[in-house]
Amino acid sequence: MPLTEMDTAAPDVRTARARAARIAVPAARHAEFPGPAGRDPLALLAGQDADRVPELLPLRYGRMAASPLAYFHGAALPAAADLATTPRTGFPVQACGDAQLANFGLFAAQGRRLVFDFADFDETLRAPWEWDVKRLAASFEVTSRETGHPPAQRRRTVVAAVESYRLAMHDFARRTSLEIFFAPADARTLRVVAAHHLGPARSGVPGRDTGGRRFTEIRDGQLRLATRPPVVVPAGHLAGDGDPATLADRLGAVLSRYRHTLGPARRALLDRYRLADVARTVPGPGGAGTRCWVALLARTGTGDPLFLQLKEAGPSVLQEYAGVAAAGGPGRRVVAGQRLIQAAGDVFLGWAHDADVDGRPRDFHVRRLRGGRLTGDGTTMTPDVLRSHARLCGWTLARAHARTGDALAIAAYLGSGPAFAEAVREFAVACADQNERDHAALRQAIRLGHVTAASGS
Repeated sequence: MPLTEMDTAAPDVRTARARAARIAVPAARHAEFPGPAGRDPLALLAGQDADRVPELLPLRYGRMAASPLAYFHGAALPAAADLATTPRTGFPVQACGDAQLANFGLFAAQGRRLVFDFADFDETLRAPWEWDVKRLAASFEVTSRETGHPPAQRRRTVVAAVESYRLAMHDFARRTSLEIFFAPADARTLRVVAAHHLGPARSGVPGRDTGGRRFTEIRDGQLRLATRPPVVVPAGHLAGDGDPATLADRLGAVLSRYRHTLGPARRALLDRYRLADVARTVPGPGGAGTRCWVALLARTGTGDPLFLQLKEAGPSVLQEYAGVAAAGGPGRRVVAGQRLIQAAGDVFLGWAHDADVDGRPRDFHVRRLRGGRLTGDGTTMTPDVLRSHARLCGWTLARAHARTGDALAIAAYLGSGPAFAEAVREFAVACADQNERDHAALRQAIRLGHVTAASGS
């Protein structure tokens, strides 16, 4: 990402720009949420369906209809449309694009070291930093409501997330670029979150590399991908993506294209494995209906497995509203964005451009399926644990923005008090209220037969 004149200007110049932004866009204006006039979130969601797998669309809407929180998880595009109408300060960053609680997770990095980081990058794009902060704050308000936390506790949680972002940005504004790049999360807060995830009642310990084994079974003495429709369907059982007899070969060609996006050392590592099996899977509500595959590769001679996810990439939901188009195709956009904002990298991360799976050119991003990744299920957290999670998410978001934007200018804009956090809390409450109305509208459309929904895990 090339530096701009704004990034390289003298500190006093960047601070002056931030102060000018505070005058043009006072902190209190970030409480604004768009009114109902002209909003049609169901039409936006339907517009995404045109290029998705038709047989999976009922599952998408069935999942989103389950609860207001489930709807929020799948409504990244309506959220982007709402955020686009809110005030902008003029300091872009590499945005996550869907910076909600569920898209952060606990991982085991090299050496079994626990790290907390982003877990989803489908919508990443260069965009206003405020959009990520507001989406994050709203996710904690919606989650707190789902869990039944009282209003005072919800307020404290949302403010904790935004204040953590503000304080972290002030800290990063005083650091060098290298210090920001390698900054570790607060150990005490990380321990609180890890204790919740890894207590005796929890399953899935980061560090146990189960990876894609949850999709597998033993057949004829060999590890193979299971048949668990509609969530896991082997390639040979599908008829919706061209000839099922050749689908595995076409996905192998996608992997060949992907291989060329890896460096020499990673290509050499990948070449130790051969493709053994491939199956279609269904990602979360937002991605349900897109083409997503799990590839099981086995090491020649030993049979040791490697699981890769091949996930279809399209334009970011932010693209229309941010006025930015990423070069090199959607798959490369996702990979480049992930490398910019995620601290714990993936050696198998890559993409395939213009890959032919069903007779049409499509883009995919590819990553390793690692075992033990624990994402943020806030519905099982007490108010105190959820608040610790909020602080950790706010800090992690600030680090990503400081790595890719002007930390000094953002910190100067945020100032030394809680005015911005209080305004964003009001935004989050209004957003959660609208989210409940949008969820009710979806359920009504399903009851009236305007939208087809199906249950499924």
